[in-house]
Amino acid sequence: MQHICNGDQQAFNLLYNRYNDRLYYYFFRMLGNSEALANDFLQDVFLKIIEQPGRFNPAYPFKTWVFSVAYNLCKNEYRRREIRRDCPATEKQVNPELPVEISNEKLINRIFCSLDELNPEHRSVFIMHYREGFAVKEIAAMLELAPGTIKSRLFYTRKFLADKFRHLKGEIEF
Repeated sequence: MQHICNGDQQAFNLLYNRYNDRLYYYFFRMLGNSEALANDFLQDVFLKIIEQPGRFNPAYPFKTWVFSVAYNLCKNEYRRREIRRDCPATEKQVNPELPVEISNEKLINRIFCSLDELNPEHRSVFIMHYREGFAVKEIAAMLELAPGTIKSRLFYTRKFLADKFRHLKGEIEF
């Protein structure tokens, strides 16, 4: 980030290449599996890095800081949606039960798609922990919450998934 502050384009390219896919996936999952929104928000994050590199706090790892920015962008979007909501929510399509035999890839995809049924706070914590590998303390620092709150959200998300996929008992463990 120090190099970016000094106008080093190569340093920006390095950060972009390192975090582009991970942030895209995070936005994709957090914003209703919308490729367009994921790309828009991805662009917003990198514009913030270019336009305001001084906002980075070197006391924290860059990865923690950039995901904190991403989380806040999603949180702001949820607020905007809540304000604009003036018609009843449409019925969510109910997913059929999983077949008894399913590939790991399909199972993982179904699990992450099921996260859309959760509120954004639980979904975000789950993705940050299980997809991005952040520790509970790191997530707590990013979201400015107590570690116990993060643990609770992970617990209830795992419980939700275990209940949803209980017919696969013994084949997967949460």
